[in-house]
Amino acid sequence: MATSSTRRALWMARAETLVFPFCRRVPFRIQQWLLENVLQQLLAEASAEGELAFLEGRTLEIRVTDMGVGWHIVGCHPRLLVLPPNDTADVTILGRTRAFALLASGREDPDTLFFRRELCLEGDTELGLGVKNLLDSIERDVLPLPIRRLLSGAGAMANGI
Repeated sequence: MATSSTRRALWMARAETLVFPFCRRVPFRIQQWLLENVLQQLLAEASAEGELAFLEGRTLEIRVTDMGVGWHIVGCHPRLLVLPPNDTADVTILGRTRAFALLASGREDPDTLFFRRELCLEGDTELGLGVKNLLDSIERDVLPLPIRRLLSGAGAMANGI
């Protein structure tokens, strides 16, 4: 009989062959709309308090290496814009889906993931440190319940792998 961790590992292997290709095919405009709305909700308080000023005119790249997707996030007061990745970013945070799921769900803090090298930082380390501190301050309870449940489930699945 398979253990729960074995079942999770099998599910993740299936996700890589079934879900990841689907994610790569989602039109960028849909990805952009979803990410911009989630970021706006997550960071509304930080934006109102001027805590996003350090991102003004700067480009952060998020790259999910095993899924083959990525985005550029550009500070454009009073919000963040999501753009398709290109060759230039001031700082890049890259890692596998598991690490981003743990981070997004709040099951692991950014320090732990960077320390274990599950997330890597390339480029402007001062900007990267500002982004890491911003990630530490995010309150996930401002997100709609379906998104919180999705993130919680993804984090639980990733935690078991």
